[in-house]
Amino acid sequence: MRLTDYINPYCWAVTIRNLAFDAGWLESKSFDLPVIAVGNLTVGGTGKTPHIEYIINLLKDEFEIATLSRGYRRKTKGFFKAGEDCNATEVGDEPAQIKKKFPKITVAVDEKRVNGIEQLLKEEKRPDAILLDDAFQHRYVTPGLSIVLVDYNRPTWRDSVLPFGRLRETAEGIERAHAVIVTKCPSDISSETKEHYIKMLGAKKGTPIFFSTVCYDEPIAIFDVNEEKCNIDGGSEILLLTGIARPEPLKKELERRGAKVTLMKFPDHHHFTGNEFKEIASKFESLPAEKRMIITTEKDAERIIGRDDLPIIIKENIYMIPIKVRIMENEKMFNQIIVDYVRKNQRDR
Repeated sequence: MRLTDYINPYCWAVTIRNLAFDAGWLESKSFDLPVIAVGNLTVGGTGKTPHIEYIINLLKDEFEIATLSRGYRRKTKGFFKAGEDCNATEVGDEPAQIKKKFPKITVAVDEKRVNGIEQLLKEEKRPDAILLDDAFQHRYVTPGLSIVLVDYNRPTWRDSVLPFGRLRETAEGIERAHAVIVTKCPSDISSETKEHYIKMLGAKKGTPIFFSTVCYDEPIAIFDVNEEKCNIDGGSEILLLTGIARPEPLKKELERRGAKVTLMKFPDHHHFTGNEFKEIASKFESLPAEKRMIITTEKDAERIIGRDDLPIIIKENIYMIPIKVRIMENEKMFNQIIVDYVRKNQRDR
């Protein structure tokens, strides 16, 4: 614990809560099927969704997969199963994104994860495995495999618990992890840096620690009206529209490709207003270059699609950039941990 944690009431409240779960004073429920939790110690921005998508891709051809999250900032309540035409208002932006990418899997949301899992097990197509999104601190469920993500750019040992820092709990919470992934690493990360991170993270001895990096795909038109292919080069002038925790890496990637980038940054999971769309359209029209475009993220796109107050100039010029993650060096080992766990623990169907 850092010095600020000792005088932080929130830190003590979270620590006492964890102790209550560890001692069995608060009940944590296990289930007779594989439950994989992907979470973090910090508030937002570690790359949970692309890592969930990585695991879905790994498992979907062999197993019936379901994902469960709370559906942050949705307008529905309780258990809600996403349909193929779901939107961010119903299930939240990230579950909507996952359902559209993987229409054959079950995507559900519920503030109470225990109830969510129980409802999924009542489904006619019962899952072989459930992926819990952002559930490391949701200790009412005991996952069989907990994967903790740590942002390379925001190492936990240099951080403090809210409100003095960005940690949801003390860095020592990583000891509950069954595996750790250091995310958003530079592609040329050195062996010495990896060894330093492994030493400083404080995970239990024997806990496998992996490193991943982000791969940006080519932009994709969000609406049919912008049919021309979007190529980013030295002549591009981009209005980068984001409502995510950390847009800086995407901005750097676009600049690396030669574009001049103007960032319009909104809070994470932000629901844009009509007036904000007018402001965005005005900002875009002010860009001087002939080759100009609006770039946003997949998650933001889910909160833009379907809006009936979107100016036509935005519809005609907005693109999203899909991202994927790549496990560096020990990808086969990571994949084997996931697949072996599910194969060994899947319930009889």
